[in-house]
Amino acid sequence: MNIPAITGIDNALKIYYNNLELGNKEIIGLFGNRSSATITRLKNTVKSEMIKRNVMSYGTYKVNTNIAYEVWGIDINDLKKRKKELAQLGYSTDIQH
Repeated sequence: MNIPAITGIDNALKIYYNNLELGNKEIIGLFGNRSSATITRLKNTVKSEMIKRNVMSYGTYKVNTNIAYEVWGIDINDLKKRKKELAQLGYSTDIQH
């Protein structure tokens, strides 16, 4: 599965820490404006993993944030490390990709 690039480190961290589950709004915030087909494909991949792990969702159209980031290959610890290192170098982490 082709996973889009995140919109930025700060944004990915904020979405992760502010949401137990992700819906379309959060996914668009994370990856930028995407087609409904792409968003559905991203969510379905996570839902499949949630079923394997027997993890239920609170919202019918939402997916578990921890599992989503894992399935999509977004490493929170790596993002935090990069944010810290960029700050030490004097760069902002809200750079858009």
